[in-house]
Amino acid sequence: MRVLICPDKFAGTLSAPEVAQAVADGWAVPTDELVLRPIADGGPGFVEVLATALGGRRIKVRTVDPLGRGVPGEILYVNGTAYVESAQACGLHLLTAEERNPNTTTSYGLGLLLAAAVESGAAQVVIGLGGSAVNDAGAGMLAALGAAPLDEAGYALPYGGAPLITAAALGGVPQLRQVALVAATDVDNPLTGLHGASNVFGPQKGATRDDVLRLDAALERFAGVLEKAFGIDGLAARPGGGAAGGIGAALIALGARVTSGIGLVSDLIGLDRELDAADLVITGEGSFDHQSLRGKVVAGIAAGARDRGLPCVVLAGRNETGHREASAAGVTETHTLVEHFGSVGTAMAEPARGLRELAERISRQWSRP
Repeated sequence: MRVLICPDKFAGTLSAPEVAQAVADGWAVPTDELVLRPIADGGPGFVEVLATALGGRRIKVRTVDPLGRGVPGEILYVNGTAYVESAQACGLHLLTAEERNPNTTTSYGLGLLLAAAVESGAAQVVIGLGGSAVNDAGAGMLAALGAAPLDEAGYALPYGGAPLITAAALGGVPQLRQVALVAATDVDNPLTGLHGASNVFGPQKGATRDDVLRLDAALERFAGVLEKAFGIDGLAARPGGGAAGGIGAALIALGARVTSGIGLVSDLIGLDRELDAADLVITGEGSFDHQSLRGKVVAGIAAGARDRGLPCVVLAGRNETGHREASAAGVTETHTLVEHFGSVGTAMAEPARGLRELAERISRQWSRP
């Protein structure tokens, strides 16, 4: 049997390549052919997965985290296209739980990465969006590119999402050298409203209910500033605008083409060819929840398997989806580390062992030695 193993990362514990290798190491049927294609949806691991699949040149860049502290970043340069990952500068994983505060966290570091990608001579820059700790609609990114948000008096606003409630204009033109931009998003949420960045993702970034209401109003106002500055309409409602705390909206305003992160990565690594040749598909991520079915890795993989009539098994740290909605998305069955170990602590401490043991059990269920 040909088994396609194409997981996302298990956030906070294992990268996508490490997850794929753990599953392969546990597979107990030696006559099966295992094909490892770790994948990403635009969030953390985007550059690593593409570098593993495409090769190219990795350029080290110094940037800053959501609180302005120095952190390492990198650009992947392949055939005239530069790939950058917002999570390297804006990632939630860069902050402790106590440090999370979307009122003040900034996307400035992504602007530094983007500026470096532009200066690398790339004709096109692809920005992977997802897993961010920010809710500033790309305001910090724009500041790093030379277009800081200003208030009515013409003063530059402090960093973060909350100050955008007084945004009135941009203080310059982003320096992008006419480079083509592509926003590879992990979700299709709009910038504002019930399904927007603040309401859906704000709480996991540290926002209280009152914060969420203020942040949504602030992003609504900033959307108006961006519309006026770049001559576009309906920015707050554009699909994908809410990705990475609204960075998607800023990139749309800059003329970026929005595409599904999982779709883009799938095309680049030849996933369709591998699905066509597979007998069984194994995918997964750390938390399999309702957002997993809105443009993330598991949704894309399961849909591809479903369209080909293939069984798709999801391995996850935990599962918060209902059986019916998972089945409708193309998921045949789901197994979790929490259920396997009976403990969240053990699941977080020994994910590789748990994946090996789950893979051994699944292989005996699905294969005939």
